[in-house]
Amino acid sequence: MARMKFLCDAERCTECNSCVTACKNENEVPWGINRRRVVTINDGMPGERSISVACMHCSDAPCMAVCPVDCFYQTDDGVVLHDKDLCIGCGYCFYACPFGAPQFPSTGVFGSKGKMDKCTFCNGGPEEDHSHAEEQKYGSNRIAEGKLPICAEMCSSKALLAGDGDEVANIFRERGTYRGSGAGAWGWGTAYNKKSI
Repeated sequence: MARMKFLCDAERCTECNSCVTACKNENEVPWGINRRRVVTINDGMPGERSISVACMHCSDAPCMAVCPVDCFYQTDDGVVLHDKDLCIGCGYCFYACPFGAPQFPSTGVFGSKGKMDKCTFCNGGPEEDHSHAEEQKYGSNRIAEGKLPICAEMCSSKALLAGDGDEVANIFRERGTYRGSGAGAWGWGTAYNKKSI
């Protein structure tokens, strides 16, 4: 069985935020929630890099380990989902996740924030596929339709890759080999009028 994974190529990400916008539109994400966000380091300085971040659907997910009501579960293809009917909004998953994926959907004092929300890899939730309840609670179920998550599909530079982890790794490995590094990087010889060794 394939294990679904995300990978963002920082060499290609242009910080356009189309992944963020596509996710919000497709899944009608509540105000104040970003299931996906673009993080930039060294902004405006040499070495600036951007990367699109969401739930990484960890193999050994810390959110699953700390949830006191076991509302998190993993599908056969490795997507980490949660059941909003079981969620009590305690926030343990928010503190355990190194990517900040689970979020409270509204503001207010503790206890009035509601159920947690997170990236579903466009895989819906525990409700019946394509049911009104599933769409209302979790957003669209593109995986059941044989499609990629909308964030990866809408990435104009194809920096954001999603799908079978082995295929994603192969694409990234091929890009890295083609790009090379240092004097072996593609275009180095042309740029500096030198032949590659």
